[in-house]
Amino acid sequence: MNAAQNFGFRIALCAQFIGCFLGVAHAVSVVTLHVPLDPNEGWNAYFAQMAIATGSPYPPSGSFLVDNYPPLSFFLVGEVGRVLGDEIIAGRLVSLVSLGLVAFATARAARRAGCSVEYAAFAGLILIACMLLTSDYVGIDDPQMLGHAIAIAGMLAALQEPRTSRAMVASALLLTLAFFVKHNLVLLPASLALWLAFVDRRQAIIFMASGAVFLLVGLGLFREMFGVGFFEQVASARLYSLENIRVGALNWLPWAAIPIGGSICLFFLGRKEPVAIFAVIYTAIATGGGLVFSGGAGVDANAFFDADIALALSAALLLGRLQGRIWAVVVATLYVIPLALLLRNVDGDWLDASYWLHPMADDARVAEQEIRLLHSKPDPVLCEMLSLCYWAQRSPQVDVFNMDQGLRTGARHADDLLAAIDRKRYSLIELESLRPFPLPPQIEKAIFRNYSVARTDDERAFLTPR
Repeated sequence: MNAAQNFGFRIALCAQFIGCFLGVAHAVSVVTLHVPLDPNEGWNAYFAQMAIATGSPYPPSGSFLVDNYPPLSFFLVGEVGRVLGDEIIAGRLVSLVSLGLVAFATARAARRAGCSVEYAAFAGLILIACMLLTSDYVGIDDPQMLGHAIAIAGMLAALQEPRTSRAMVASALLLTLAFFVKHNLVLLPASLALWLAFVDRRQAIIFMASGAVFLLVGLGLFREMFGVGFFEQVASARLYSLENIRVGALNWLPWAAIPIGGSICLFFLGRKEPVAIFAVIYTAIATGGGLVFSGGAGVDANAFFDADIALALSAALLLGRLQGRIWAVVVATLYVIPLALLLRNVDGDWLDASYWLHPMADDARVAEQEIRLLHSKPDPVLCEMLSLCYWAQRSPQVDVFNMDQGLRTGARHADDLLAAIDRKRYSLIELESLRPFPLPPQIEKAIFRNYSVARTDDERAFLTPR
């Protein structure tokens, strides 16, 4: 790459850095706000609180609450929350730090493969930009990014040269820990196992054997600590459909189509280089796995995070193969264009000064009123948005989404919940929407038979007993 091309690439890299910095700065600015950023936040906070208070994040059998996540994130976030006094804020901070670690580790993997500092930085920044513009997971209380941060450390251990048995064991341990943070993190270990089988069969055997041992130990410890089988706990009822896959793919492909093309080019240009082979394998497995995962109801953009990481790594490796050619500048531009176009989807007017100076001011004002309303009512109250009940210091009552899925799939019966509603057990019911209603028709009829709408705003509705 000549001096002019190198200067142009660095200018583009600086612009990309500024964009990512501003996006992350905005995420940091709302960390302490008592505003629901995602329905999962209160759900995670209550179970983190439960883990620290009782030693288990899992509610008793028959509860209207459902915890279908592995336990490790709840204990970690719960400890941070105990120090900060707020598990939601703790989870947001852990998520932000985890994103930084994932981006750094992606860039580090590119450097180990021989990429320049600029190309490695491009990979890390393109990943952050992707997370900011294609998902709402940056800075929310959810264990997904924490799991990826631990898993990608395992990837770095496996990719180091020379490959050693100790590194394979360490990699397997880290990937197992990541699995016990979030159980959808199986695509990276599968990719590493397949790649090692191609490039170093002996180390592949050590990696897979170590992983199997750590997994069995983890499953045994889980049963010993919580009195239930791991897969029995996390396998909650969920509707699955091809339509969900179609929607998930259509939401992801506007950013991913060009990077997927880049990964295909990398296959032809770098098929004799071990890390390039891994990046292509990881892209293929993570893309296919992401599509499969996206078929589940309630599954979000996180189904494709492994694919996003693989595509970012592939981008740096591809640019490295094109080094010294004008094509490197052209390809880098092609990667950035789809993300620039996604700026129009950013919530709020990011060109308005208040977006930066007074972030989410209207949402914070409305949420404060809602929290005061919930706090004014005696326990128990029922919140679909559990973070509002959490900040109102009310006990968790019903996991509306998982209850809905359990009822619709036939895995649960409605009798107990119907009885509670008919008794007017809840002094207040908060729902995110009345149309469509978030629970099956028999629950909807029972609620409107016993409760009337007391308040609605732009975000949600509140119902009180008749």
